[in-house]
Amino acid sequence: MKDKKILNLFGLKWDPFDQGVPVDGLFVTDPVRNFCFRIEHAHVREGGFAAITGEAGTGKSAALRLLAHRLEKLPDVRVACLTHPTSNLADFYRELGELFGVPLRPHNRWCGFKALREAWQAHIEATLSRPVMLIDEAQELAPAVFKELRLLSSMHFDSRVILSVIFAGDGRLSQKLASDDLVPLASRIRTRLPLEPLASSDLLTCLRHLLTAAGNPRLMTAELMQTVCDHSAGNLRLMSHLGTELLMLGAQKEAAHLDDKLFLELTSGGKPTTTATSAVPSRRRR
Repeated sequence: MKDKKILNLFGLKWDPFDQGVPVDGLFVTDPVRNFCFRIEHAHVREGGFAAITGEAGTGKSAALRLLAHRLEKLPDVRVACLTHPTSNLADFYRELGELFGVPLRPHNRWCGFKALREAWQAHIEATLSRPVMLIDEAQELAPAVFKELRLLSSMHFDSRVILSVIFAGDGRLSQKLASDDLVPLASRIRTRLPLEPLASSDLLTCLRHLLTAAGNPRLMTAELMQTVCDHSAGNLRLMSHLGTELLMLGAQKEAAHLDDKLFLELTSGGKPTTTATSAVPSRRRR
């Protein structure tokens, strides 16, 4: 979050380029909206696995934040967010016990397995909704943890699902799930949200939304917004990084707004830029 003096200088309620943008200010695409709807209205009742995949900067974590926010508003839905995906199996059980309020002894995996499933079944009987577990950076999960999740989440010969799990991860998640050992879990992923780099026009729509939601839709000139989107390679994170650098440079110069001149100064490393006409040597008249 930027200094309040910078926010006040530009008439901003919050930093539109910060990764901690308020959930209500996030830009939501139709695929993300449809995915969240499916989780809210199907997975919490039926359970099972879902996955958000995409390369760095395509909005996986933001989609997971939005989903968590929407699920937490639903009555009787228990949402747990796994925070340490690199854990070994014993530490994975320790975190599950803490998340779901079940006292576990990690050295006795059978008792922990049984206690968690009993707690989830009791929750389902009381609320008719499955507990939901959200796992960001899921590509870091050990194969043994993936296998344990598959076994924990269903019973009665796979005919009854007692947990809903949503993974979010980059291309390595898809690669892991394609391995022979994890095909049984991959085949159970019912809902998928593959995130791709956005077109420049979609980035522009997102940028306009962020500036408006943050309180100053005229922070950037139209030309600069287009320039930033054209130079972001379809990547939301790169667009945010460019926006941050421009905001800081504009604050340093106490600019009234951000424009293409600031972008040229930023990309030229602060050196004076040369116009196209002055860069061409003049021809001697004959």
